[in-house]
Amino acid sequence: MDHLFTNAHILAWLQYFSDNTEVDLERVKILDITRKNKNLIPMVESHRTVLVFTEAGHPDIFYRMFNAGLGECTVVYNEGSEPVGPIQRSKVHDMLDRGINASAGMLILNPEARSTFKFGMDNQAFATGSVRYVGSEIRAVILSKMRIDERKNLCVISGESIAVEAAMMCGEGTVVAVEYSSRDRKTLEDNVAQFGLNNVAIVDHVDEKTMADLPVPDVVMLVASASMEQELRCLLDRNPDLEIVIYTLDFEVAAKLPGLLRSLGIADVEVIQVTVSKLSGKNTFDTQPAPWLISGKAGE
Repeated sequence: MDHLFTNAHILAWLQYFSDNTEVDLERVKILDITRKNKNLIPMVESHRTVLVFTEAGHPDIFYRMFNAGLGECTVVYNEGSEPVGPIQRSKVHDMLDRGINASAGMLILNPEARSTFKFGMDNQAFATGSVRYVGSEIRAVILSKMRIDERKNLCVISGESIAVEAAMMCGEGTVVAVEYSSRDRKTLEDNVAQFGLNNVAIVDHVDEKTMADLPVPDVVMLVASASMEQELRCLLDRNPDLEIVIYTLDFEVAAKLPGLLRSLGIADVEVIQVTVSKLSGKNTFDTQPAPWLISGKAGE
């Protein structure tokens, strides 16, 4: 498939903004959201200057940015689809009713951008719904054990908030989120819309047919369940070098998992328990549920 914006188009827009703004183009992050799986909001949150290429449409693009807390960002743009003519500047909060009228480039300036990943987002940031989210500190450990790279493809089974955060981090990859419950799938869909994520594919189970047309995962994170062995065998058939992270609150299940993983050809298995206690208003410590995390890599 031919992309809407070629290298020549991108260079022309870079030259245009170089000639008409004082932006340091050495620090510009280029994002073409006409391509599949590109996430605008996480990119703007983590970069001070983003050159965005988009096709006509996207009637709510600025409204979504505003809802994500990016209303004070500055949009630098022109009228039309070619890098010519006068430059205009507007705050995102002043463009809520404006869509994208033509295929074009625009600079989005975010002086408050963070320079690191959001490990362990506050649970209040997620959409309310049927899901009981894992504690943010424990989620941060899980994401770390997944060794996420922006180009990795991930599979997350029954881990809604983990799928959302992981999708923000792997901007060049895809997250396949598996949710067996229709209510949980709806909550996940709400989160995907809320955070403007385009690299999440939601399915209701794992088997050869369901996964056939989806990217082969490099990493799977799953909550231990009765269907776990079938899920792992299916995913290992697709990627013999799969990295695996399993979450469970059941000690007996945790004790059996190293043997199961070894039977699947995973020799170097690590088992840890994560405990988090928080000081309450009564000056006592409340201990959260303490899961076991079992991880390993196939093919080693």
